[in-house]
Amino acid sequence: MFDPRLEIFSTCPPSSGDGPGTYAERVAQVARWSERAGCRGILVYSDNSLLDAWLVSQRIVEATRSLCPLVAVQPVYMHPYTVAKMVTTFASLHGRRVYLNLVAGGFKNDLEALGDRTPHDRRYERLVEYTTIVRQLLSGQKPVTLAGEHHQVERLRLSPPLPPDLFPGVFVSGSSEAGRAAARSLEATAIEYPKPAQDGPALPGEPGLERGIRVGLIAKKSEDEAWGLARARFPEDRKGQLAHQLAMKVSDSVWHGQLSGMTEAADGHPYWLVPFQNYKTMCPYLVGSHERVGAELARYLSAGCRTFILDVPRDPDDLDQTEAAFERALELCAKPSLIS
Repeated sequence: MFDPRLEIFSTCPPSSGDGPGTYAERVAQVARWSERAGCRGILVYSDNSLLDAWLVSQRIVEATRSLCPLVAVQPVYMHPYTVAKMVTTFASLHGRRVYLNLVAGGFKNDLEALGDRTPHDRRYERLVEYTTIVRQLLSGQKPVTLAGEHHQVERLRLSPPLPPDLFPGVFVSGSSEAGRAAARSLEATAIEYPKPAQDGPALPGEPGLERGIRVGLIAKKSEDEAWGLARARFPEDRKGQLAHQLAMKVSDSVWHGQLSGMTEAADGHPYWLVPFQNYKTMCPYLVGSHERVGAELARYLSAGCRTFILDVPRDPDDLDQTEAAFERALELCAKPSLIS
């Protein structure tokens, strides 16, 4: 089981590529693996090509006892009142806490298809107004009135009220200054895509800002075993590389550009970008032995990171091996002199 001092989230498989007869069961299966491993929750993606994240979250809740959906919320998709109503409905029906992953951007053609041409930084200003309404509704202290530039409500009240212990955690992308400013304003956790520790501090210090990272892990007892699995699972693929290049042209996400501009880490370093560069996943990976991956994780823990969003597990052993790497990282953090 993952150490309860950490907030570990897995990721729900995306719906693309699955038929209606198989996807629901795959969601439930991955959710059950994640709960048994001690994950706090599971990220559910949202974009124009995927099934509705809230309905997928319903399947997760039905298949588990305590796992918390981390639902990607795009303001263009629904009114803030609807988000608050979803949260309090999950609480009322299932006694389950929901986390919100507030998404300001996405693929430009997706946003334009929905009539949204708001510039990047202005979308984060809108996100602050949006999330403020959601939070005030969920607090239930009084009717909500907000006359913002992007959202307006007047004496709006939410029913049924949300129990305080089920108030949602809120995550915001922290890759851009606009994103970090929004996270600070909302007192939310800023989620970043880590750079290799060899390129500088694991997470540059920003006092008062809660930090988390999104990263995939492939860890085994030996380096050879881990890298053998990694290369078999994510072979280089010309078609995927072309899809990645196309995605770069239609995305204005700062994190996408930052990762795409990185070069591969030095030989022997666990940081690996091949899955991202070949459009197989949307995050960097750490690959290697429990010792080597644990040492890299320890650098993030030492920088104050306590929230980790992992990639989609392929089987329960993925989570068991990841747990072993985190155990080693915590051991190293207890002896700071061992973290080089």
